[in-house]
Amino acid sequence: MYYAVLPCTILFFCLSFRVFAQTPAPQSSGGNEIRSSRSLFPALYFSENLAAMQLQNAGKPYGASSYGEMQALARANEESLSLLLNSDILAYYGHPNSKNMGILGRYSIEELDAMLSGLAAEYESVSNGRKVRKAFYIIYGTVWPEGEIGILKDETVLKYIRYGLENDILVFLDHQIGRYDPISSLKKLLPWLQYPNVHLALDPEWRTDKPMQEIGTVSAGELNQAQKIMEDYIIEHHIPGERLLMIHQFNWRMISERERVSTAFERVRLVHCADGFGNPHLKRGSYAFNAEAANMPVKGFKLFYNSGIPGAGYDDPLLKPEEVYALNPRPYIIIYQ
Repeated sequence: MYYAVLPCTILFFCLSFRVFAQTPAPQSSGGNEIRSSRSLFPALYFSENLAAMQLQNAGKPYGASSYGEMQALARANEESLSLLLNSDILAYYGHPNSKNMGILGRYSIEELDAMLSGLAAEYESVSNGRKVRKAFYIIYGTVWPEGEIGILKDETVLKYIRYGLENDILVFLDHQIGRYDPISSLKKLLPWLQYPNVHLALDPEWRTDKPMQEIGTVSAGELNQAQKIMEDYIIEHHIPGERLLMIHQFNWRMISERERVSTAFERVRLVHCADGFGNPHLKRGSYAFNAEAANMPVKGFKLFYNSGIPGAGYDDPLLKPEEVYALNPRPYIIIYQ
């Protein structure tokens, strides 16, 4: 059928319109062919939609994508508009090439997906009706001695992003900053926002040229500037919906003047994540310290598995899902390292 030769942006736009209008999606017959008794084209007759399509399509080559790819993109686009409205996020953290930096590097992508599905089911059983979304939380920029940064190869990142698009899994890309500033570090991440399942993160602990010797810091002003730059990028590049920006904290110095951090950005949702390992008393105390920052109301919580690696810290015992949800305020994003 002739749909296959249409620009992929037009197909994406039309499918997005069907999602927002809550009409049933057509079924694929196995290839690019789309069978439907209802036309995809009425949305194009609205002038605002035409203008948006022209902006999105400007300067891009024409191409044909499969219906399955367009359906995945449309779904991710819809969900990005209200990602945390009815859902929590459950993530596995680590570096794809290191078994020592988190669970994500110790298993294949398929194994991680299966394990996450099982854990998500445990959380959904005590979530009071909220859906639990799966995520890969990837260390994209890794701090090295003297604060230099090693950047993950594009092909590795794309493997997780594409698997996520096909299997309804979000991807967080985390930059450890090192001897550089948060703004330049964030700018390295921004182009990945072209993928609708990608969100970003900064980790102040590693904003230092003496990793493992001192705890780094970012300022409220830097975080506000980072959010502004991220939002400007989203608007300039016509990226739909809102995106999450995660910031970690387990020590008072990691965010200076944190009472001045703004969350007034419409397209960027700042998530304030309690990091650090220890026994349940320490974990709850660290979370309570973060909860005092009411100006950052969207909270995250990180847990650490016992990896068996000598010298690596872990939670002992690991909090159960119902105990995590009992934290006040309840966290929206839960990360396992």
